[in-house]
Amino acid sequence: MSIPAPSRHRSQPLWLTAAVVILGFVAGLYLIEGIDTALGNRLDGYGVIPREPEGFDGILFAPLLHVGWVHLLANTVPLLVLGYLILLSGIARWAAVTAVVWLIGGFGTWLTGADNSIHLGASVLVFGWLVYLLLRGIFTRRLGQVLIGVVVMFFYGGALWGVLPVQEGISWQAHLFGAVGGGLAARWFANRDI
Repeated sequence: MSIPAPSRHRSQPLWLTAAVVILGFVAGLYLIEGIDTALGNRLDGYGVIPREPEGFDGILFAPLLHVGWVHLLANTVPLLVLGYLILLSGIARWAAVTAVVWLIGGFGTWLTGADNSIHLGASVLVFGWLVYLLLRGIFTRRLGQVLIGVVVMFFYGGALWGVLPVQEGISWQAHLFGAVGGGLAARWFANRDI
């Protein structure tokens, strides 16, 4: 008779997996921006173009594209911090939350964005992840998640002004609908095992 030998290989800790995934995701954004720069920023045309059939594909591509390095740098730290905090709940949850934010943010932008404009950038994810983290504890009624929401509000709460049309050239529509997606994800996934 034989039995399976106990595994000597332990899986890596969740905090390390979360760090690797979010660093890989952000590194991918830098790779895409490098390719876009080498192509003379031609990829920027694949953002969301409101109410235009050819701009509907931008829902899938816009969060991966940025209007230059400064735009990407502005999104980097919030993406790393907020994405990491969500990833501490698992890759599947992060992927589900990200999918909801990505699609609702993109579709809302496509419906409401200004005519003759192109919307792109990962800030749709930043706003969605931010609102998800702010509301998650309220819906789950878990003290630890409420405390994370309070800390996140302290450091990033001022960014919520970005959902208002206060600055020319900033896609407040993507910010607003990304935030809506984050709120819906917080509600939908509150007590579900993912």
